[in-house]
Formats: sequence, structure tokens, C-alpha cells
Amino acid sequence: MRYLFLAPALRWLGRLSYPRLFAVTAALFALSVVIPDPIPLVDELLLGLGTLLLARLKRPKDEGGTPPPIDGRAERRR
Repeated sequence: MRYLFLAPALRWLGRLSYPRLFAVTAALFALSVVIPDPIPLVDELLLGLGTLLLARLKRPKDEGGTPPPIDGRAERRR
């Protein structure tokens, strides 16, 4: 039963931009602190939102692709 509610909600929230996702998470957390368990399954929803927020903090790769090779020569010595 949980999956039927949480999966679509987290899928929709995963498409939000970072500032909006942070605002929704902060508002839901503040509501949960003021009123204990205002929405059923709010704890699981907050864990999912926290995971989405941490995933968005990942730094994007450079546009150039792979880094340039190191200058120099490699030799095998015996």
C-alpha cells in the first residue's frame, strides 16, 4: 500500500528543480515538527526527498568530457 502512494509522489517530486525540491522538503519537515505525523507516511516521504536532495548535490561533469592526457613519456624499466 505504501508503494502505491510513495512511488508516484517521489517520481513527481524528482522532476522538480533543486530550489523547489528544497522548499517542499523544508516545508514538509517544518509541518512534521510542528504537528507530529500530519500526513500518513510523512517520514518515508521525507527520507525519499532527502535522498533526492543529496542526489542533486552531485557535481556535474565538465563539458569537455575526458581530461587531457598528462604530458610525458612512460617507459618500462627492468
